[in-house]
Amino acid sequence: MQQDIDALMRDHDGTVPGASVLVLRDGRPIVRRSYGMADMEARVAATPATNYRLASVSKQFTAASILLLAQDGRLGLDDPVRKWLPSLPEVAAPITVRHLLTHTSGLIDYEDVMDPADTRQVHDADVLHLLESQHTTYFPPGQGYRYSNSGYALLSLIVERASGLRYADFLRQRIFLPLGMQGTVAFEDGISQVAHRAYGYSLENGAWRRTDQSTTSAVLGDGGIYSSIDDLARWDAALYDERLLKADSLRQAFMPATKTDVADVEYGFGWRITGDSLWHSGETIGFRNVIVRYPKEHMTVVVLTNRDDPEPYETAKRIAVLVRDGDAAH
Repeated sequence: MQQDIDALMRDHDGTVPGASVLVLRDGRPIVRRSYGMADMEARVAATPATNYRLASVSKQFTAASILLLAQDGRLGLDDPVRKWLPSLPEVAAPITVRHLLTHTSGLIDYEDVMDPADTRQVHDADVLHLLESQHTTYFPPGQGYRYSNSGYALLSLIVERASGLRYADFLRQRIFLPLGMQGTVAFEDGISQVAHRAYGYSLENGAWRRTDQSTTSAVLGDGGIYSSIDDLARWDAALYDERLLKADSLRQAFMPATKTDVADVEYGFGWRITGDSLWHSGETIGFRNVIVRYPKEHMTVVVLTNRDDPEPYETAKRIAVLVRDGDAAH
């Protein structure tokens, strides 16, 4: 099985941008392997401790933060968003926290209203300012589905207002440290560091070029977390018991709340749901990642990569098939 997985990951091996692959079965890592380079310029190889920018895989942590605060009685999932962010325009009045979690708010995509001439990085608070001037929505809240980075940026601001903590500090205090995720961080340039950091790359004219940050890379709520396969193993374990979230909170996170724009995919709170699998991919300049959980089989596959291409979801599903075939052979 390991040789078959190595063959699948062959393009990530050597002096190229790399990848880390984790397969958990019954809580045990049966595959824990890294390929290629975390840092091409410094010639630093990827390891299981390498921290990759998770991109939208971060959304499950934003959703968990909201659920923790709901458990604490600090907020309600059906609170109007303007209760927490009153500067949003009148058109946002019907939008609830639940709509943000499930991409059913209809909010305008902040990426589409950024000033293309402004090369400064946007932060979560800037997303709010951009949306304050948007007096339309794509559809009435709750009446459709449209994947929304805007919604998850606003959720991070709601976490700050309901908890009294900066979002990165809330994640660290309430999720990362309690679970022993020592290397995981919501990265803020000039404030925090990423240990064992992978840098992102894109293939341009046959050569790898560092493309590690874009103007939207500093937004935390929709995609700003760095983590490793070793730390994500700790996260996965916590999703099977009540050490972090109570059973009812987990049930809500993993329950289909809406159909998406893909036929066999539904969405919960920060998780896509396809059949018996819970998954989420992440894509940003220089990184492509996926986590796929099969709770009934007690199996999870994580593939983290520091390159623009290819998208690893299909690879992760093929790895899951190899694991099942290996089990069947025994």
